[in-house]
Amino acid sequence: MGRDKEKEKQKQKPHPSEEVLNLLRSRLCNPNFIFRLFSDSPESNYSKLRFTISSSITEASNNSILLLGPRGSGKVAVLDLVLGDLLQEYPDAISVIKLNGLLHNDDISAFKEIARQLCVEHQLLFSKMASFDDNSQFMIAMLRECGLAHKTIAFVLDEFDLFAQGKQRLLYSLLDAMQSVTSQAVVIGVSCRMDADQLLEKRVRSRFSHRKLLFLPPSKDDIERLLDHLLSLPLDSSLPHKYVVEFNGKLKAILADERFKQIIDTYLNSNFTVNHLMRFLFQAVSYMGLESGFLSLENFKTALSSIQRQPKMECIRDCSIAELYFLVCMRRLEVKEQNSYNFHSVMTEYKSIHDSFKTSDHYSRNVCLRAFEHLLQREIIRFTDNRVSSQSIDFRPVKLLISSAELHEGLKSYHSCPAMLLKLMDH
Repeated sequence: MGRDKEKEKQKQKPHPSEEVLNLLRSRLCNPNFIFRLFSDSPESNYSKLRFTISSSITEASNNSILLLGPRGSGKVAVLDLVLGDLLQEYPDAISVIKLNGLLHNDDISAFKEIARQLCVEHQLLFSKMASFDDNSQFMIAMLRECGLAHKTIAFVLDEFDLFAQGKQRLLYSLLDAMQSVTSQAVVIGVSCRMDADQLLEKRVRSRFSHRKLLFLPPSKDDIERLLDHLLSLPLDSSLPHKYVVEFNGKLKAILADERFKQIIDTYLNSNFTVNHLMRFLFQAVSYMGLESGFLSLENFKTALSSIQRQPKMECIRDCSIAELYFLVCMRRLEVKEQNSYNFHSVMTEYKSIHDSFKTSDHYSRNVCLRAFEHLLQREIIRFTDNRVSSQSIDFRPVKLLISSAELHEGLKSYHSCPAMLLKLMDH
């Protein structure tokens, strides 16, 4: 009976790989865990932003700052991390008011939302019928009262560039009210436009502190630290110690592999933000085999091929066999340094292949012409003269719009590609 109970407990206990998969996925979806890694460095955006906001709290000063960078670079994540830490450290000394330019870009709705959030924060009765002037005066009065109580109000303006449109009354009112000795506030603008501060009117710009934090793509060293931070398992966890050591050892081998570095470089060449990197890692982790319980290089290769959109290769998969022959013939002509070719010269190359290798795939001229026209319609090839011509389609020069590597990969992924075509690509 005792042995049966132990067996039942073992069946109920999840496999370590399932727990690891859940752990890694939760990490990759947790911005606080991701950006906490860089919070120790005094040169990080976390440290600089924390110093700016905390100085407003401790020194009873007014500040304004812009967080600029492409979407997905971690601006809002770092800001939320800083505000969360400061709210824990100074729970009664800071209030956070959040606005979004997509929702509150007109002055009436912006002031109304500020009044609503201030009322909720300080347990006051909010009036939906209050006018624009009432809400504006209420905000100025609350800034004064909070300043006298040594409480900082942090105004977070997401999509800051949208607030910089029109008359900019909200920005002017906020920054003008902060010129008072009694006020104690900080305005934090978040924008993906690097020139957001240049959109400000002269009267607004003169009241702005011109502090800016740039969220740039992570360096190679940062990426290496981030990968180790996100994918390594903690030794003091509830997981079997032997399994954790083996998992971390195999992970280090993958991270040091030049093929893995090439995969990361290939992906980050076109998707360079932290958010894009997290999507890629989440995809790779999801391909981890539950039976083996370990990450492999193949997981990252599969993730790269599935997450990268390759429309040209998708077009190849929909081509007929005759069209594939024509694409290979064009590629062979390019290898022979014949940069200018037309239907007639491609047809000649196709006939020479058929006569040399005695292939079973033999198509008439009319079938080949329709295949040629179909390739033009799908924009896999195009005319090089770029103008309407009365010349016959047979003799108009064309150009291949797909690289040799893309064509080769497309042929390999084609469900019924003749072996002869792959052989011709290799020669």
